[in-house]
This record gives sequence, C-alpha cells and structure tokens, in this order.
Amino acid sequence: MKAIGVIAEYNPFHNGHLYHLNTIKEKYPDYVIVLVLSGNYTQRGDISILDKFKKTEIALKYGVDLVIELPFPFATQSADFFSFGAITLLEALNVERVIFGSESDNIEDLKLIAETQLNNPEFDKLTKIYSKLGKNYPTALSSALYDLTGKSITSPNDLLGISYIKTILKYNYNIIPETIKRLDNYHDLELDQDTSSASAIREALKNNKSIKGQVPYDESFLDNRHFIDEFFNILKYKIITEEDLSIYQTVDEGIDRLIKREITKSNNYDELIKNIKSKRYTYNKISRMLLHILCNFTKDKANSFREIKYIRILGLNKNGSSYLNKIKKTSTLPIISKITREKDPMLDYEIETTKIYDIICNNNLVNREFESIIYIGDDNND
Repeated sequence: MKAIGVIAEYNPFHNGHLYHLNTIKEKYPDYVIVLVLSGNYTQRGDISILDKFKKTEIALKYGVDLVIELPFPFATQSADFFSFGAITLLEALNVERVIFGSESDNIEDLKLIAETQLNNPEFDKLTKIYSKLGKNYPTALSSALYDLTGKSITSPNDLLGISYIKTILKYNYNIIPETIKRLDNYHDLELDQDTSSASAIREALKNNKSIKGQVPYDESFLDNRHFIDEFFNILKYKIITEEDLSIYQTVDEGIDRLIKREITKSNNYDELIKNIKSKRYTYNKISRMLLHILCNFTKDKANSFREIKYIRILGLNKNGSSYLNKIKKTSTLPIISKITREKDPMLDYEIETTKIYDIICNNNLVNREFESIIYIGDDNND
C-alpha cells in the first residue's frame, strides 16, 4: 500500500480540486491519497470560509483517504515555512509522491529553479540587489531567477511548488514531486463556466452570487460561511490596546507604527491593508501580519514552533485507516488521533486559534477539537 500526498487549503473545495483528485486516482488507482490541510486560517493571512472539520468532511467525501492538519505556525507563513511543514508531515507518513497543481505544468523548470535558489550563491546576491532597487521580495526573487535561469515564474502555485521541491532537496526527503496542470485562472475574480478559482468563488459568495456548478456539492453547504472582515473589530481593539505590535511574527519595526496610525482611519480589513500597502509590503504580507496580531502569534512563539513534532489526524476512511495502521510503527513523528488536555505546546496554541476563530463563527468548534476524528467507513468515489 503506497500513498500520494496532496497539500491544500480548500477555501473552498471546488471543481478544480475535484479534477485534481480524480486525475491522481486515474493515474495511481491503487494509492492512498493523504491530504495535508490548512485549518481555520490560510497562507495568505485570511480565515477559511469554512472551518477545518467541514473541510475535512468534504475532502473525505470526494476522494481523500487521510486528512492531516497543517499547524497554524506553518499554515499562515510564507511559502518556505508552509512548504517545510507540509512536506515534513508527508515525509513522516512515508508518502511516495506529492502532486500539486501548477500553472506551467513543467516539473523540470520548477526543479531547475529550486536547485538554483538552494545552490547558486549568486541568487541571494541578486535578490538583495533588486530589493535595494525598491522591488518587493517576490518581484526581486523572480528577477534574480530570470537572470540566472532565463525562466520567469510568477504564478502562485508554481512558486509554492518550487518551495515544495526546495524542502525535498534541502532535507533529502524521499518524495517525488509531480504536477497537474491547473485549469483555472488564479487572477480572475469572475466566475468561469464550471472551473473557477477559489478567489473567484469567495468573491461571488461575498456578493451573495450563486456558485451553482462551481462546486460538486450543494451550495447550501456554504450557507454558514465567514469572512475575515467579521474579525475587524476584534483586530482593531487588539491593535489599539497593544503597546508594541512589533512583538508579533512578520511585523517589522517601523510598520508597527504605521498600522497603529492607520487602524483608526480604516473602516474594514481591506481598507486597512490598502492604507498600509507599499512596494515593500505586499497585500499578502500585510494580511499575514494582521492575522498574526489577531491570533497572538508572537515572534517568541514562532521561534519556539519551528519544527513539526506531531501528526494530527482530522479524518480518514477505511483506506486511510489501513494505511495508517501499516505505517504508524515506522513514522518518524507521533500520531495524534485524539487530543488530550495536555499534549504539545503547539497543539495547545492550535486550540487557542480555534477559540479565536469561534468568537465569530460560534460553532462550538473548541469542543470538536477534543472529539473523535471524522471517520467515513465506505470508500468515497462520488
């Protein structure tokens, strides 16, 4: 019994994700699919519009066999942190391959770029030069890579895929990276005929537009959805009353004062980000700063949570259970199927972030953290 790894946020799960899973199952029919899932918060500094338990149920219904949680300290940071956490979990679970969506669908180019970032000393020098010229980090990185390889990669899934490959190479993990061509346009905020990006679907849901045909399940499943703006007043209170914002992860000294200054002039989350945004600070980078402030994710916490120390199972089916029983003795990390009150400091913090999420969502999610994992007995080939 072998396994394929998938890394996702499912914010929300849509037809493109279903295509991804079905393509994997067609190519590797005898493999178990292991999903590393971001929980209630996302890598771009947003909240998940559905909680992690609902996302787990959907994933199991549409083809995933085993769902593992990516802890908050990795799920909400830059691509390299995100990738390190996710790939390390897959390595600990003896996964043979990681298969990710890609705009270019050119694994050899992605490998070349990853190797250049890791092994070519000129890469860091050029990136610093472009940064000093006023380019933000993603643009400086892209310019340096183009100078060294003649390749231009700016699409988000490709950039994330490069980080996956870098983690595999850096730590000598036994995982083979593989791509599947992404079908949707990640830039487009308008709904396409049947395969739209998660961003377009979220935008439609914000505006109470129908997304019928964009997701494989009934739209009513998304009725109890939530958006980051609902947390704005909590964030505003925290920013106003906190003496020093620079204690929080990703909040640089200097921008903390700007955040303080702009919070009282801003009426919502998006307006605050736009008031702070600059060439140096991208929309996503500021979003992560604000999320880290909201969730009390300090630099001290980040420094103490730099390693993955457990595998937390959110849900599984019969195939997932069989695979877990097979590899649990050889897994390099302890496997947690049910949380006790004192387990691990990072797990304790995970529960703290769930409490913050539930202030608005009010779905009794904290109690669910201590309940049994989600189990679906039948194979899910819907």
